[in-house]
Amino acid sequence: MKFCIIGLGIFGKKLAEKLFDHGAEVLAVDQDEHEISLIQDKVTQAVCTEIVDIASLEAIGIEEIDIVVIAIGENIAQSILIAAIIKKRFQHAKVIARAASQTQKEILELLKVDQVVLPEAETASELADVLSSPFVNLARLSNTYSIGLISIPDDFIGKKIQDLGLYKKYKVNCIAVQRDKEYISINSNYVILDYDELVVAGKDEDIIMLQNSTK
Repeated sequence: MKFCIIGLGIFGKKLAEKLFDHGAEVLAVDQDEHEISLIQDKVTQAVCTEIVDIASLEAIGIEEIDIVVIAIGENIAQSILIAAIIKKRFQHAKVIARAASQTQKEILELLKVDQVVLPEAETASELADVLSSPFVNLARLSNTYSIGLISIPDDFIGKKIQDLGLYKKYKVNCIAVQRDKEYISINSNYVILDYDELVVAGKDEDIIMLQNSTK
């Protein structure tokens, strides 16, 4: 998983360092040379440049990035501009943006940004934990419990949910499946089909254990 963190204020810097500590590839971008010098040994790559247009995004290799986090603080106009360009021209990348206010959050949501973070409500450390998790975190229920989306191995196909013994083995409950981006309600007699993904609920560590066992 490759991340690009644009903006190395307190939030962006901490997020970049934490993601790198989790083993992710991290490209850190800021227009301040001093900030770049402070973080260059703590991430995969650090680039000093100002992101203002498509060309500047292409120059940092945005095409190879899976998740872009726009962590710019008070420059609301630049944050919105970057989000708009990425959502229009680089649609492969998931975009997460930091908002400095509720108004900015609402504008970013209008641009169809995948996730908007108000740092007061969600810390950089919490976001890093979610982003670097081996499963797709659909909803955080508490500090240790989540609803997650996991891929299935071939040997799950054709089996009933009850026959998998997910709770007995992993203390995880399967509450639905996702197929073709649609969520489908199930019961214990549901037979898993090819291309299904499991929607499960449980402790993060148990979901991770289940996901790792399916690789």
